[in-house]
Amino acid sequence: QVQLVESGGGLVQAGGSLRLSCLASGRTFSSNAMGWFRQAPGKEREFVAALAWSGGITTYADSVKGRFTISRDNAKNTIYLQMNSLKPEDTAVYYCAADAQAYRGDWHYYTRTAAYDYWGQGTQVTVSS
Repeated sequence: QVQLVESGGGLVQAGGSLRLSCLASGRTFSSNAMGWFRQAPGKEREFVAALAWSGGITTYADSVKGRFTISRDNAKNTIYLQMNSLKPEDTAVYYCAADAQAYRGDWHYYTRTAAYDYWGQGTQVTVSS
């Protein structure tokens, strides 16, 4: 059974940093894209960042470029989201997601929730002003 488990969320002041982790179990995703999404109260789930294991290809939402960094540790089957210069508008539940199929070669595709087959339970990030 595939599981994605996020951790690392919490309460931080504006300008601060957090690092989220997503541990995958049940299978490896060495050839697959994985991503981070977030959902604020009353809003739709939105794309934050995605990464393909092979080649370390990454893509980011414009709202987080230059502040967030997605990375992976293949040996630990874990991806991370380093979040710096946090803003109150970054407050949301952050979800990790994985595609069941090998990387499809189209990064625009991976900005959509429908691209992913597996989801974690989410971790709350709250940024105070």
